[in-house]
Amino acid sequence: MNRIVLNETSYFGAGCRSVIAVEAKRRGYRKAFFVTDKDLIKFGVADKISQVLNQAAIPFDVYSDVKANPTIKNVQNGVEAFKKSGADFIIALGGGSAIDTAKGIGIVANNPEFADVKSLEGAVDTRFRAVPTFALPTTAGTAAEVTINYVIIDEEARKKMVCVDPNDIPTVAIVDPELMYSMPKGLTAATGMDALTHAIEGYITKGAWEMTNMFELKAIEMIAKHLKNAVDDGQNQEAREGMALAQYIAGMGFSNVGLGIVHSMAHPLGAFYDTPHGVANALLLPYVMEYNAESDAAPKYLDIAKAMGVDTANMTVKEGVKAAIDAVKRLSISIDIPQKLHEIGVKEEDIQSLAVAAYNDVCTGGNPRETSVADIVGLYKKAY
Repeated sequence: MNRIVLNETSYFGAGCRSVIAVEAKRRGYRKAFFVTDKDLIKFGVADKISQVLNQAAIPFDVYSDVKANPTIKNVQNGVEAFKKSGADFIIALGGGSAIDTAKGIGIVANNPEFADVKSLEGAVDTRFRAVPTFALPTTAGTAAEVTINYVIIDEEARKKMVCVDPNDIPTVAIVDPELMYSMPKGLTAATGMDALTHAIEGYITKGAWEMTNMFELKAIEMIAKHLKNAVDDGQNQEAREGMALAQYIAGMGFSNVGLGIVHSMAHPLGAFYDTPHGVANALLLPYVMEYNAESDAAPKYLDIAKAMGVDTANMTVKEGVKAAIDAVKRLSISIDIPQKLHEIGVKEEDIQSLAVAAYNDVCTGGNPRETSVADIVGLYKKAY
């Protein structure tokens, strides 16, 4: 049996943030709890949402205690602030960090037995839906607005907790590419490669099936077409809109079938070094693709290569594997993604601990090739 969980309603296109007021009033919501980060406030992106709320006379409180890799404390502080606010719905504006923080707040607020947040790790059956949330991404990568996953740092244990819960999916997703125009080149590149990682891992994961395959191949095709243009020219409307849609499509797939050890290996890097998630995924992706080619997923690499724009006519599976990996590497290098772990501050002496954490990550079970701590150590060393 296969299952698809998606938002109740989703909007796409430049300026579609205006529907916040329409959807809020249609649903009878009275006050918003606005979760975002300090940089989006500083650079005026949050003002674009405040203007919509003010014009519609919808009161709101702002919560900006959000880190790039959100922590248990960020969520717990947010739950307390939400309770004090008297709000009846949440607006989450930002990348995965802000939306993940909002998901954690919304779940705990309606399921107080999980107030420690730690108990939400893994696949947890919470009793109640999260506080209704409108999610507006400002990056084209995480697809947090359409997924049933969120990631929170347990700072004491130095680990990223991957929480998987259909009750956390935002009620409304509003994908407005105008909110992404201010993304700097480095963030555009990293988040775009994060989306590509989602699409490729979602396509070859054990749980993949016809519907999700359709989503992931289209996402790969669109990312290959639009990502470099979006990095090179942040005001390129076609590229921004293409990436905004592509990352959402990738999320429609992987959220419902899982990922693999690229994410398993990336998560500890965020916990140990605060490495941006997209950078970690982008760097590790070609190494893990090479590793996973020795699995039943190998024939799918021909599809990946074709979606990346490679002429695969008359290619063997072995040639398709190489073509897919080479295409990913070319794109990564063309947008200045670091290629080795030592370049981003990873310490060689940490590799064993990183590998143990990666092996125990919830994403490992979806990997198309059975793995081990020793294999993951080898991958980290190869990427080092």
